[in-house]
Amino acid sequence: MTEYHNPEAQFAAAITPYELSAYIKGASAIKVGFLANGFPDSESFLSELAAAMQAIELSIEVLAYNKGNPTVPANEDMLADISQHCSAAVAVCGH
Repeated sequence: MTEYHNPEAQFAAAITPYELSAYIKGASAIKVGFLANGFPDSESFLSELAAAMQAIELSIEVLAYNKGNPTVPANEDMLADISQHCSAAVAVCGH
């Protein structure tokens, strides 16, 4: 007889749905910030992602950011700039 182990663990914290969103499709103009984490090629990856998104929705204006060091959070000035100038943001994490 074969027995299967379910690898799903019980969660210690309640699951909170992610509710932030931005309507990009069909927008007349929208600024999207792309925040690179500082790892090698993170800017290249986001540049390719931005180009792919612009191919689908021409109204996207890209604002590129790079925190420069993957071991530290983005500084307050950069976060304020993103908040002030962008309707949405895409950030990468990990390698």
